[in-house]
Amino acid sequence: MTITTTSPRGRAFMRGHEGNPLTCYLDPVGIPTIGTGFTTRSAAVRRALAKLGITKLVPGKTKITSQQSDEIFTAVLSEEFEPAVVARSPATRTQHQMDAAVSAIYNLGIGAMEWAWADLWRADDVHAAAAYLGSHYNTAGGKKLPGLVRRRKEEADLFLNGRYATGGAVKESTTKAPKKPDPVVKEAQSILTSRGFNPGAIDGWMGEKTKAAIIAYQKAHPHLEADGILGPATLSQLRRDAKALREAATKGAGSAVGSGALAFMAGLPWGWIAAGALLLAFGYVAYRYRDVIARRWNTWRGKEAAV
Repeated sequence: MTITTTSPRGRAFMRGHEGNPLTCYLDPVGIPTIGTGFTTRSAAVRRALAKLGITKLVPGKTKITSQQSDEIFTAVLSEEFEPAVVARSPATRTQHQMDAAVSAIYNLGIGAMEWAWADLWRADDVHAAAAYLGSHYNTAGGKKLPGLVRRRKEEADLFLNGRYATGGAVKESTTKAPKKPDPVVKEAQSILTSRGFNPGAIDGWMGEKTKAAIIAYQKAHPHLEADGILGPATLSQLRRDAKALREAATKGAGSAVGSGALAFMAGLPWGWIAAGALLLAFGYVAYRYRDVIARRWNTWRGKEAAV
């Protein structure tokens, strides 16, 4: 029998990586997202949301139920992602290969079925395809993300060996330290520390002190549920905060230095030009991350700010 759909275990695997926040949030690159990674960039998502009377995803305001999320997930897989894998993979595909491939393109886009790892699969070199998938496609905004590194490795293991990992998109506090530090928790602890929320040691352990820091951070961001759980919405907001700070530093300094040097060589008033370039760069960053600035202002004033 030819495999054409994702198995229940495959769907659980994806949910383990995507999570299932029922309130809209902004992903790390600023795209409104809800449920199991649903965005209006997907035509199937737009159609499914329209049936619910939702035409726009508004961070912090748009909400769906667990059942609605399940229905959207089913529709999106059957209309977009499963057909894309079936059309561009060998007819001899196994169930675990189908599940791994759907998970990968669900995160990367259906165009990923045209990439190198899929070329290797079509060439019947399953081991090479798994190795390539497990070591590539793990960056966002030019930065390697621990969650994506882990996801690609687990998808590769599923593709090659049929092992369904849990994914760990949701991190809850534990009373015992893990055998190995969790890189995603460690990343969150580092950002929390830089934002002035003390999670204790940056050790990759989701302990009580880290949970308390997450709750404090969530309370300062009213669109997040203050539950002390490190889920996709909270992690995305942390990453947006960190990225905003990096871009403010790099774009601002880079623009000022570059413009000043060019103006100096041209005999122009380089100081004023550099200052203008710096102002424009910070203006760009401020506009792009206006949601981050709004919530920082919210923290200072003790008032709620829209996303």
